[in-house]
Amino acid sequence: MKRTLLLLVLLLFLQSCIPLRVAPKIEDYKVTKGDEFKKSLPEREMFVFEDPKDINHFYHYIDTKFQLNKENVYDDVPFKIDGVQYFFSFYEVEISTKKINLGGMVVDAMFGAAGIGPVVNDYAHRKGHWYIAIEVYSDTEYDCLMATSLSREAVLKYLTALKKEYLTTHNYNETVFTN
Repeated sequence: MKRTLLLLVLLLFLQSCIPLRVAPKIEDYKVTKGDEFKKSLPEREMFVFEDPKDINHFYHYIDTKFQLNKENVYDDVPFKIDGVQYFFSFYEVEISTKKINLGGMVVDAMFGAAGIGPVVNDYAHRKGHWYIAIEVYSDTEYDCLMATSLSREAVLKYLTALKKEYLTTHNYNETVFTN
């Protein structure tokens, strides 16, 4: 009985992976400081959501919707809310979930002690998660998503609708007529 229990515990230990970093799970969207979400992002408040589509889909969506002809697609994209001019920039960012495989280390150590070379070699596992981070500004406001911004609620409503349209649209040419 003790031997079976020991074998079961050892088997569970060998199969375990310890997470070193876990990518955030965002249900709808999140407003957060960009550099706190990912260090490479600006310090402004960002509208962040998970992007289940392939890389560059959001780029193509924005390029098509705003008819930018592949010019300044990432930066200073103009849009209006109630006649007021705003601009947004967006970033496609990846955050990986990293795990370390203890079982692989133990197996390689056992084989190494027996004079056999490593079998597993790859102890770390990664799984990437992609996010879209959008910052919004205007001629009168440096950061329209700050909690104290007068236009925050209107901008959030606009970005929420933009995100919904992006995620539900497959033919981005359809978005030109809803601009």
